[in-house]
Amino acid sequence: MALPRETGYCFGIMTEPAPRTTIVSVCYNSMGVLPQMLASVPVGVPVVLVDNASNDRAALLALAQSAGAQLVENDRNLGFGVGCNQGAVRATTEFILFLNPDARLDQGALDGLEQAMDRYPEASAMNPRLTDGAGHPYFKRRSVLLPRSRWLAKGWPVQDCTVPVLSGAALMVRRTGFEMVGGFDPNIFLYHEDDDLSLRLVRDCGPLMFIRAASVHHMEGRSTVRSPQSAALKARHMGWSRVYAARKHGQRFALTRALAGAVGQLLSPATVLSRRKRAKHLAFLRGVLSAARGG
Repeated sequence: MALPRETGYCFGIMTEPAPRTTIVSVCYNSMGVLPQMLASVPVGVPVVLVDNASNDRAALLALAQSAGAQLVENDRNLGFGVGCNQGAVRATTEFILFLNPDARLDQGALDGLEQAMDRYPEASAMNPRLTDGAGHPYFKRRSVLLPRSRWLAKGWPVQDCTVPVLSGAALMVRRTGFEMVGGFDPNIFLYHEDDDLSLRLVRDCGPLMFIRAASVHHMEGRSTVRSPQSAALKARHMGWSRVYAARKHGQRFALTRALAGAVGQLLSPATVLSRRKRAKHLAFLRGVLSAARGG
């Protein structure tokens, strides 16, 4: 049974219940999608936007002010995990929902997640039912940090259930548990930071859940402006993070496996015929090699 929200009276008038969730969103040149995300947030829910030195800062500031959101402005791009941590320290609510700028809450999604937190008090964090830009199920069923035996089938589970890892696109977490495990690993700039957080939450706080009834629309890859340069930058961070996170969680042959994957991508016929893919996969290889050197 869901717990009632606190209400009060002021001169005989019933006041609105106190918010239970703070939404934290890390932005980087995200003005193309952020207005839709903010418009989907229920009235009265606190929002913290963390800007990682966007080029559209003036427009972002105006949008934050009009939406009543707090804005944290960084002078340089500190990465996704550090940005999430910066937003989280400003939250005083029971729950935190880390929500990508290119995500949009469907009707009743936040209430559904809060009710699920009450229904599953042992759960440390959860994902809603995520839909991609084409309306297809977007479900994180596997991770390079997990053995294949723990990977799940494609598509949404048919009902609420425990899952081995969560997506950071719309990640609901108990604030006390998030603080207990130290938040996102600040060493990870981008990629695998949600996998790493998931495994630490399971270990120290409780299981992870998929919540079927709560729905969020996620336009994957639209949080920032697309360009060959940004694709290469992301690929390099992906290569570095893969090796770092795998070593952190005790995987054997972490570097060897990452190198094999990088070389396999580069030798693929599709990569040979595509200049864009060659640049992307070369950047991934550079990231792997950087992690090998301890850079």
